[in-house]
Amino acid sequence: MSGITTSGEKKLKLFSGRAHPELAREVAEALGTELVPTKALDFANGEIYVRFLDSARGADCFVMQSHTAPINQWIMEQLIMIDALKRASAKSITAILPFYGYARQDKKHLGREPISARLVADLLRQAGADRLMAVDLHTAQIQGFFDGPVDHLFALPMLADYVGEKVDRSKLTIVSPDAGRVKVADQWCDRLDAPLAIIHKRRDMTRANTILSAEVVGDVKDRVCVLVDDMIDTAGTICAAADALFDNGAADVLVAATHGVLSGPAADRLKNSRVSEFVFTNTLPTPAQLQLDKITTLSIAPSIAAAIREVFEEGSVTSLFEGVH
Repeated sequence: MSGITTSGEKKLKLFSGRAHPELAREVAEALGTELVPTKALDFANGEIYVRFLDSARGADCFVMQSHTAPINQWIMEQLIMIDALKRASAKSITAILPFYGYARQDKKHLGREPISARLVADLLRQAGADRLMAVDLHTAQIQGFFDGPVDHLFALPMLADYVGEKVDRSKLTIVSPDAGRVKVADQWCDRLDAPLAIIHKRRDMTRANTILSAEVVGDVKDRVCVLVDDMIDTAGTICAAADALFDNGAADVLVAATHGVLSGPAADRLKNSRVSEFVFTNTLPTPAQLQLDKITTLSIAPSIAAAIREVFEEGSVTSLFEGVH
């Protein structure tokens, strides 16, 4: 049987959807367990069927699903998995979302818009999730959307340590791609003892992934600039920000982001960009066409595994990320 059992007969079981099984296998290996065998298939009309081939009765169950494309299919599959565990008498159900789908829709910019990030949280709760675990939420306020405990994991320590070992820190400048990322960029600055610059950009709120202008605030001339963000989607804004840095005399530009969404024209933009290296974690699978020399992928599995163990053993997830908020 799959899972971990303590001397007090507590049982931990790890389940994975079909969106990103490679990451789930890495987490299972780090935990020293195996994924629970699962039968999952799609009916001809697109309906999803899931059945677990091992008992979940009385177990602390952790259900991993990263919301990659096709995002709506994988969210629905995770909801169905959670419902199945609830009806199988699981003791507790933790939904693990390495990448939280719809996180960018966390507030209303214009009238008659939804707050879809809240809707996703409500759906997970209604399906039967007792707890959420996510990596680098787009905004911290999303934690308040879920009516239950939320464990917010951070990739910053791993990403910053990698970058710090790659570059001459005396020439390093951390760059926030917009005002919303300044707090995170400040944490990078503190960790790497580097100055901060900011890209001031004006967005076109009527068109997704579109900026009207970008202006550099801060001294970047002859500096190695590291653009830090939570996600890169079509890569248009980040590549425009990199161009602005080069236009202002930057010696080199690296990009570090937790989530490599990399949809649409991202492949061509990354290939043609002057950025020397893009560093992501594996919260999302990297598309085959983006297996490029300039892309580095770091594994988030050890952090997720450590957090799962802390939750299971009733320890402190916060202690894993002291100094990162």
